[in-house]
Amino acid sequence: MRPKSKEDDKIKGGGQKKRIGLFGGTFNPIHSGHLRGAEEIREAFRLQEVIFIPAALPPHKGTKEVIEAKHRLEMVRLATATNPFFSTTDIELLRSEKSYSIDTIRYFSKRHQEAFFFILGRDAFVEIETWKEFQHLFSLCNFIVMTRPGSQKALPSSPLPEALASLFRYDQGIKGWIHTSGYIVYFKEITVLDISSTKIRELIERGESVRYLIPSEVEAYIQKNRLYRKD
Repeated sequence: MRPKSKEDDKIKGGGQKKRIGLFGGTFNPIHSGHLRGAEEIREAFRLQEVIFIPAALPPHKGTKEVIEAKHRLEMVRLATATNPFFSTTDIELLRSEKSYSIDTIRYFSKRHQEAFFFILGRDAFVEIETWKEFQHLFSLCNFIVMTRPGSQKALPSSPLPEALASLFRYDQGIKGWIHTSGYIVYFKEITVLDISSTKIRELIERGESVRYLIPSEVEAYIQKNRLYRKD
């Protein structure tokens, strides 16, 4: 068992509960950048598990560019299979409507024996005011925002949504923003691999190599099922 830290005392239920990361995304397809980011966050925040959550119908993306959910789910399963700390859920794929993060977080927040950390990238976080019921998100679980090296210096004095900034206070000891609910928002620099799902799809469409950009198991699955190809 890991020793309890001062940070655990600040995190709501931190010391007594299992710490779990919730990593949602389209994963169209999942790539090495997703995996490395999740691994660095897992280690930095001592998470005992990171759950990858493929979205069914992402509300911020056109459905034409997103392949069938069953393929994206299987690719995530293949990509995470060798990491004992990673797991995958189809919770969002079981919904008949669009996937909203608040519904997913509410689903997990009912599991009171665990402390949850919602993981997302800085690009997604700057658009969080467009998310469904965004003002309630921070009262349901902790958030970890992945940022690029050096970007912390470029962040404004409060990188939080302006409409909610008054509900947070910064704690220098844990380098996090504490919400009135007790949950915390962290901004954590990670190693940036200049990889995007869009770039990978473009390479596949042109018949070019994607080796080392995605796990070999995912590459084989894409080839077998002829995904992201025009012909």
